[in-house]
Amino acid sequence: MTAMKKYCAEFIGTAVLVTMGCGTAMLVGCSAENGSGYLLTALAFGLSIVAMAYCVGNISGCHINPAVSLGVYMSGGMPLNEFMGYVAAQVLGGLAGSGLLALIFSMGSVTDMTGGYGSNGLTDVSGSIGAGLLVEVVLTFIFVMTILGVTSAKANHGSFGGLVIGLTLTFVHIVGIGLTGTSVNPARSIGPAVIAAITGNTAPISVVWVFIVAPLIGAALAALIYKFLEK
Repeated sequence: MTAMKKYCAEFIGTAVLVTMGCGTAMLVGCSAENGSGYLLTALAFGLSIVAMAYCVGNISGCHINPAVSLGVYMSGGMPLNEFMGYVAAQVLGGLAGSGLLALIFSMGSVTDMTGGYGSNGLTDVSGSIGAGLLVEVVLTFIFVMTILGVTSAKANHGSFGGLVIGLTLTFVHIVGIGLTGTSVNPARSIGPAVIAAITGNTAPISVVWVFIVAPLIGAALAALIYKFLEK
C-alpha cells in the first residue's frame, strides 16, 4: 500500500470521526444533566471508530488520531516519516470534518448545542488546566493501551479488534465528556477549535494546547509501559 493511499485513508477516517462525533454533540448536547445526549455523543464517537476500522483499517490501520500514531511509532510499528504524514493527514481531516459541520449548520436553523462545533473545554473541570491535563492523559493512556494490546502480534481477537477499540473509545467518553468533552485525539480537538475561532469563538483555541499535549503524553506513557509489560 502506497503512503499516499494511507494518508488519504487517515484523512477520510478522521473527517468522518469529527463529522459524526462532534456533529452528534452539536445536535443533542453533551452535558452530564442531559443523559441521553451524553450517551449518544459517546456512542457516536465509538461507532465512528468501529465503522472506520472496518472501512480503512486494512489500508492505514485506522489510527485517525495523532496520539494513536505516536503510540504505534514508539512501539516500532511505523517509521518517522510515515508518522509525520499520518499526523498531517489526521489534522487536515479534523479541519475538513469541522468545516463540513460549519457549512451544514450555517445552511439551516439548527442550533449548535455545544457553542463551538463540539470543541473541547475546561469549564467542566472548573477551568483547571491541571485537572484537564490529568484527565486527558489518563483517558488517552487507557485508550492507547487498549489499541496496542488489541493490535499486538500476540493478540488473538480475530475480526473483533475494531469493535473492541470502538467500545473503548465510547467507554472513555462516558467518563470524560462531563470533564473535558473528551479529546484523547489532538486532531479531533484542533479542527473544531480552529473553525470556532474563524467564526468568532476564540475560547476553544485558547486551551486547545491542553488537548494536544495531554493526549500525546498519555500515548507516550502507554507505549512505554506496554512495551515493558509485553517483554
